[in-house]
Amino acid sequence: MASSSNHIDWFRHTSPYIRAHRGRTFVIYLGNGALESDQFNNLINDLCLLHLLGIRLVLVHATRGEVEQALAALGITGQLHQGVRITDSEVLGVVRDVSATQRLQLESQLSQGLPDSPMHGARLRVVSGNFITARPVGIVDGVDFLFTGAVRRLDAVGITAALDNEAIVLLSPLGFSTTGEVFNLSADEVATASAVALGADKLIFMDHSEGLHDSLGTLVRQCTVAAARALPIENPIQASQRDAACRACEQGVSRAHFLSYVHNGALIEELFSHDGAGTLVSETVFEQNRRASINDIAGVLDLVRPLEEAGVLVRRSRERFEQEISNFTVLERDGRVLACAALYPFEGTEMAEIACIATHPDYRNGGRGVHLLELLTTQAQGQGIQQLFVLTTQTTHWFIEQGFVTASLDQLPSERQALYNLQRNSKVLIKNLD
Repeated sequence: MASSSNHIDWFRHTSPYIRAHRGRTFVIYLGNGALESDQFNNLINDLCLLHLLGIRLVLVHATRGEVEQALAALGITGQLHQGVRITDSEVLGVVRDVSATQRLQLESQLSQGLPDSPMHGARLRVVSGNFITARPVGIVDGVDFLFTGAVRRLDAVGITAALDNEAIVLLSPLGFSTTGEVFNLSADEVATASAVALGADKLIFMDHSEGLHDSLGTLVRQCTVAAARALPIENPIQASQRDAACRACEQGVSRAHFLSYVHNGALIEELFSHDGAGTLVSETVFEQNRRASINDIAGVLDLVRPLEEAGVLVRRSRERFEQEISNFTVLERDGRVLACAALYPFEGTEMAEIACIATHPDYRNGGRGVHLLELLTTQAQGQGIQQLFVLTTQTTHWFIEQGFVTASLDQLPSERQALYNLQRNSKVLIKNLD
């Protein structure tokens, strides 16, 4: 009974994670050896569970280890230059065979449905295809890489359509050129390019190692992109994955994770528990948030002025910003203001206005706007505010996605109604704070 009670308590505590992950896109890299691992069937069951919980999955499978074994079995001597395989026509044939075999293995495993198994009745749909356009690496240091390629672009529209149709998308490390040639690609490059192009919420590397380690060999549970780049990683494959994860985070992917496919249930533990099972890399979590001061005026103006010129925000004078700067909260890194937002409580009411949410163009799509809104919500609750409202002309849907609902002007404090600009004709949205 005690064991059953523990399971029930754990399941209850997963509800915030289930809610947070539903509808999100995760790109999951299955590293060399994953398909041959003793835990592979459990991993497939876990992927099935994520899919059934409403998580949109893109799977990328690595082929390098299997290709090396196949080349050795055929007596073919593979060539590398700076750690990158030179792919001639003979090697390309092996790469294609291995990729096709692994793809079929994954498709068959994801088609399981035996009674008394975790996948009974799941009926997963798996989609793969020519989603990747590639280009040749070409000649580097005088070495012709032949059919070794790089990702040129991804068919994000096609992949998104498949995900919208509740399919799991499976990507092999092969790309196709506009001339109809096939190119051998790096699986971690495919995973990174996919995560960035799709605006994925997570890029998850599942390999043999449990995660990233520091100079003492201790598992790093959580770190910034800068800290991850500084880790002394000797294994070239893991170093390449680390670099790929950092690039993804710098280009808008919220978080990257490093997990072991050898660890039974690592994926579930990482996503649905507080402590996780591997290494989490994030760029935004470690930025400092604080109340703005008069010294932040220039940084706030740099963020707000372009949005004012575009008509997204109401124009304010510098003097007004100076008077109201204490209402602002900023996200800062290394002395640079990356994002800002303001909270304006209305005296004598239990309402406050959210205004001037702005993020630097180089750092958009990283979740900073949502993070600021959460910070202001916490501030408002601490002041006894019961309702937040916004007036917006161009960001209505974003606020609705954050829990706001459309409202009428007469629901606002009378002081704010008197200041309403009829020419802007802003939409009014309100959110109740529990």
